[in-house]
Amino acid sequence: MRSKRQARIRSSILIDDLLSEAKAGSRRAIGRLLSVVEHGGADADALTESTFSTTNMPHVIGITGPPGSGKSTLVGKLVDTMMDKGHSPAILAIDPSSPLSGGAILGDRIRIDGGQSDIFIRSMATRGHSGGLALAVPGALRVFDVSGFDPIIIETVGVGQVEVDITAAADTTIVVSNPGAGDTVQASKAGLLEVADIFVVNKADRPGADGVCRDLDLMLDLSHMTGQEDITGRRPPITMVNSLEGTGIEELRAEIDSHKRYLDAMDQRVAARHRRLQAEVLTRVQVDLEHRAAASQRTEAGKDIRTDLSEGRISPIKAAARLSELL
Repeated sequence: MRSKRQARIRSSILIDDLLSEAKAGSRRAIGRLLSVVEHGGADADALTESTFSTTNMPHVIGITGPPGSGKSTLVGKLVDTMMDKGHSPAILAIDPSSPLSGGAILGDRIRIDGGQSDIFIRSMATRGHSGGLALAVPGALRVFDVSGFDPIIIETVGVGQVEVDITAAADTTIVVSNPGAGDTVQASKAGLLEVADIFVVNKADRPGADGVCRDLDLMLDLSHMTGQEDITGRRPPITMVNSLEGTGIEELRAEIDSHKRYLDAMDQRVAARHRRLQAEVLTRVQVDLEHRAAASQRTEAGKDIRTDLSEGRISPIKAAARLSELL
């Protein structure tokens, strides 16, 4: 018992030291703190206890869209313009997991080709499980916050449930499309039409870009007819961009700034932060219950339940009820 308590004390001291170094600008300390967040466990919990009350309120920008739409190149050009304006952006790139190591493949980090050498980029693996991301992302945002980064950009791997979930962590959500069959339909099916604050049509120099813009505009008209625009009180703008050439990037940054001013005027960033904290609490409860359920199945009573289920003496409904009683 004493050794565990001593280990917790050493861990707390280490985290406090890393936080002090991170606030002083140490990129190594920031990286180690982000590793603590990603690995989870007691150290990550201690870090959360030390950072959850941070109130700097950096602007969090989520960027998502179909694979191949040029999100990473777009992010690179966007952060260049932000740094030119005196901002200190950081990038959290949600990457697919390596099938061998389980770590991030780092494809996004390779493709983000911003001209500024001191951009802070961190790749985080999906690990095929959105629950892990639901805890790791807010923890990473808090590390960036205490380290003085603003804005913080979350770039996601593609279109899917993880991407819709990630948008809940962002103040401003940007959905990127490009000329190609089915992109706008795919975005609509994934539910991103409802969560997008800004639409970007990338690779605007290619044939069909105007058609993508028209399709998005039509879908926004339809959403207005169903009352979606009345709920948000704002129609998402559509920006044409060529990220390779850098055209349209300044216009996109202006739209981002405009949306931030809109959120601040409506006090929506504070409300969104409160919603994110509540969602994190629910996720932590769910993860805790999953761990307890897995542990209960390994007990003698849990083995009996599995045996009765396998041999057909009880239904899955009754098995779940009996397992819940063990919790």
